[in-house]
Amino acid sequence: MTLVLASASPRRRALLAALGIPFVVDPAAIDEPLPERHAHPERIARALARHKATVVAARRPGDWVLAADTVVVFRGRLLGKPESAEEAHAMLRLLRGRWHRVITAVALARGRRRWVDHTTTWVLMRQYSDEDITASIARGEPFDKAGGYAIQDPDLRPVESWRGCYCNVVGLSIWLTWRLLQQAGFPVSTPDERTLPPVCQQCPLAPAEVTSRTANRE
Repeated sequence: MTLVLASASPRRRALLAALGIPFVVDPAAIDEPLPERHAHPERIARALARHKATVVAARRPGDWVLAADTVVVFRGRLLGKPESAEEAHAMLRLLRGRWHRVITAVALARGRRRWVDHTTTWVLMRQYSDEDITASIARGEPFDKAGGYAIQDPDLRPVESWRGCYCNVVGLSIWLTWRLLQQAGFPVSTPDERTLPPVCQQCPLAPAEVTSRTANRE
């Protein structure tokens, strides 16, 4: 029984690995144009994740295929991956000091069956400077990330606070993925907390047995 990650993202690979499940990588490699302005962002993320999983499942019959899609939403506007330095600069200035939503959908496919779920995290950006933005662009950070930033970026440190799942903003909610695998009948046990990012142990999506063990240790 093979689990396939339909993503080339190193961040998603690292997050899935934290669950302790063996998997292989087979990216879907599809175009991801932003849909029309008034499309529902949750539906967009779910549809794209489902499409990625379906594309890879078609060439891997019998395997379990996991895919994800992340969208960043600011005041109803979807922010994709910036395609130029100018677009990245404008995007990061737009988000600076403001709240926005990050929605990541996860889809699982096997044969003709599909399972899809999503979660939303609210993110408040810090008041970084124009010089911080310029330096981030010079390092090439924004161009492969929806919204033009990574919450875990140690140089820009773009985020002041968040409400919800941290890993959802990185690109794959560990606990949402774990729950979806369980619901689909994929053999997965509760991961050892020692293999998880510390922030996952207090995640609002974590099962009670994990958060209670963490609280008892404290």
